[in-house]
Amino acid sequence: MKQSLFQILRNEALTDTVWKMVLSGDTSAITAPGQFVNIRLDGLFLRRPISVCDHDETTLTIVYKVVGKGTEQMSRMVPGQKLDLLTGLGNGYDPAPAGDRPVLLGGGVGVPPLYNLAKKLLAQGKAVTVVLGFNTHKEIFFEDAFRALGCKVIVTTVDGSRGLKGFVTDGLPEDATYFFACGPEPMLKAVYRSTGTSGQMSFEERMGCGFGACMGCSCKTLTGYKRICKDGPVMRKEEILWEA
Repeated sequence: MKQSLFQILRNEALTDTVWKMVLSGDTSAITAPGQFVNIRLDGLFLRRPISVCDHDETTLTIVYKVVGKGTEQMSRMVPGQKLDLLTGLGNGYDPAPAGDRPVLLGGGVGVPPLYNLAKKLLAQGKAVTVVLGFNTHKEIFFEDAFRALGCKVIVTTVDGSRGLKGFVTDGLPEDATYFFACGPEPMLKAVYRSTGTSGQMSFEERMGCGFGACMGCSCKTLTGYKRICKDGPVMRKEEILWEA
């Protein structure tokens, strides 16, 4: 974990509620796709955890949904403003077990952390399929971005206004060798039950400190309680214990 100041380079709307922010700063603490940052905002006690969409040596890209005071404040920020970030939080995805034909499953704002993962898998010569799930066509983002990387992209919408009608599980390819998923818990539970392969899931959870001290985001697993912010947010399919 590292604390440092980042400067906003761009902040732009992708949909009516989803924004993309590109920042300049020290990204050396980010070591795996699926990690997150914790952002300090003026006038708010708790930092806001946001997953890392992409990064290089000097820039960081995050994608966030405006759902409350913190993210609404972020949407009004302009290039040149600075933000205090904790970086390198969480354990991230491990691309090693992916096999030749991994599938990436993202629901809503669970889509962004899969972008950097897709880049890494493609660089290893994998045939990557990405299934993006949204409620309606107005919420869709990053479809073209994943295609531009070289992924096969399948879009699902609950109302059938674009792509397949249904959920990400309706777009699962039969020949997938492994899966990586990120999204709301009902989606992850459905993926867990619908997949025949092993995989990794990134959990969305309210957090207090963001680095394991407060125990506020603990969840029960087959090997005991784990903290989503410190031991997660990514967990292996085999260790997840769903509550009845």
